[in-house]
Amino acid sequence: MRKKIVLAGGTGFIGKFLEDKYRTLGYDVHIISRQEQHISWNNHKEIVEAINYSDMLINLAGKSVDCRYNEKNKKEILRSRTETTRILGKALKKCGNPPKLWINSSTATIYRHAEDRPMTEESGEIGTGFSVDVAKEWEKAFFSFQLPQTRQVALRIAIVLGPGGGVMTPFKNLVRFGLGGVQGPGNQMFSWIHIEDIFGTIQFLQERKELNGVFNCSSPHPVTNRELMAQLRETMNVKIGLPSPKWLLEMGAIMIKTETELIMKSRWVIPERLERAGYTFKHKDIGQALAHILL
Repeated sequence: MRKKIVLAGGTGFIGKFLEDKYRTLGYDVHIISRQEQHISWNNHKEIVEAINYSDMLINLAGKSVDCRYNEKNKKEILRSRTETTRILGKALKKCGNPPKLWINSSTATIYRHAEDRPMTEESGEIGTGFSVDVAKEWEKAFFSFQLPQTRQVALRIAIVLGPGGGVMTPFKNLVRFGLGGVQGPGNQMFSWIHIEDIFGTIQFLQERKELNGVFNCSSPHPVTNRELMAQLRETMNVKIGLPSPKWLLEMGAIMIKTETELIMKSRWVIPERLERAGYTFKHKDIGQALAHILL
């Protein structure tokens, strides 16, 4: 039988990248999504059939958090993560030959705003607020399933950088139009990961059969917002970058229907478990990563 991967919620920036990678490696890739050409979330029979005899299940499903946190959006952000996770868990329990590994997205936002020290899986402090509550409920839904034949790994993913989409598009536009200066105080930490290291991490975890549980999925070298913006300007050869004070960011967020938390929260996350297990990052440093993406 051909190797088979199931990507749930596989139509976004990360999902498309992983689909291309696994097809290149000769896998059959089955995608569960709301799009007509893929397996529907409402078709539980097809979901079970897809997952059965697969090598790995990767769940990336969830409404984008790049929106205003009104009550409607907040309910959908939570529901789209917990409900899809429960659908997959129930489907796995019905499989006669389930995959050996189920990787579920989580988020590095689960930790508190941190400017004093980095957050690791062992010593990190869980934060408070809406985004943290979503992350906690998401992981609770995931680990509520007891699956003796399937390892479970939750990836607390930092902000993903890569060519052709994601957060790089708005960052590039800001710098290009001379607005690539410090955002807010500039001291807030920016934890990030190159999209190629998302793929590398998944491959590593697939091979290391003794590993399970929660993993921080981020570069070992986070930077401040000030350092990030300076590196972006240098890489794009733009000399001037006007700063954006907090009040201006608040106004702009309302205009483009997003939240300033995406910029203002200090995410200081270290991938302690991955490094201890021996994973070697392809893109450790922000300068090298941005050069790879932009040049």
